[in-house]
Parts: sequence; structure tokens; C-alpha cells
Amino acid sequence: MSSPAVTAAPATSLRDVARLMDAHGVGAVVVTESGFPSGIVTDRDLALRVLARGLDPESPVSGAMSSPVITVDVNDGAQEAYRIFRRCGVRRLPVLDEGRVIGVLTVDDMLMDVFRRMADLLGGPIAWSVLEEPPGPPGQEAGPGIP
Repeated sequence: MSSPAVTAAPATSLRDVARLMDAHGVGAVVVTESGFPSGIVTDRDLALRVLARGLDPESPVSGAMSSPVITVDVNDGAQEAYRIFRRCGVRRLPVLDEGRVIGVLTVDDMLMDVFRRMADLLGGPIAWSVLEEPPGPPGQEAGPGIP
């Protein structure tokens, strides 16, 4: 999971939420009130709910967020996270500890977990070299927040 989660208050403007995504290199911001999730807004939400509908970029994120938020508890295992992803069709799950947001688990995180397990099974340096290569074209640095 990515931790800490990138969060915003419900009154934060859509423009500022987009800026947060850009600054942190993430595709979602969890909307919170006192640390508790009240919604989530993704880059796709910004494209389809904001741009496509001509919403004012200064309007609050609460008008474009998805709510209620589908979450996973920090104590849930990987199998439970897989079940939630499959059952709910989401790509990002805020991770909660005693109801408060502490991070975000993504489908990509789960894919990397599977890939690491396969590399362990294969046990060869070629398998591990794929994990150590940064994403993107050779010679290009990863974006902010991307290892």
C-alpha cells in the first residue's frame, strides 16, 4: 500500500484535488473528515464527472467524489483485499486502522505482490531484475511518489 494516503477535506476545490494528485503522483485522493473517509475521487472521476459535465473547477470535491467508500482494514489479509477488488470492481482501496485512513492499496500493488511471489518461485536473477527496473522507457525517471 501507499502510505500515508493523499487526503483532502470535502470543501477542497476540484482544482486543488487535481493539483494534489499531480504533486503526489497518485490517481486518487481520499476525502476525509477528521481522518475518517467520507469519499474518494479518482483521476477518472475528474475526467468524467468534472470535465465532461463542465463542472466548475472551484466547486468542492464533495460534489464529484464517490461515496460511500469501499475500504479494507489494515488487519485484513491479501485474500480479503483480492475478494473486495474482484467483487466491487474498484482499483483503489483506502486502508483503515480503527476507522481512520492510513494508506491506499491499489490493484497495481496487488499485481506487484503476485509478481514478487512469482519471482521468488522462479528464483532467478532475471525475474528479480524486472522488479528492480523502473517503470517507463529506459533512462526516464519515475514520477513523484513512484519508486
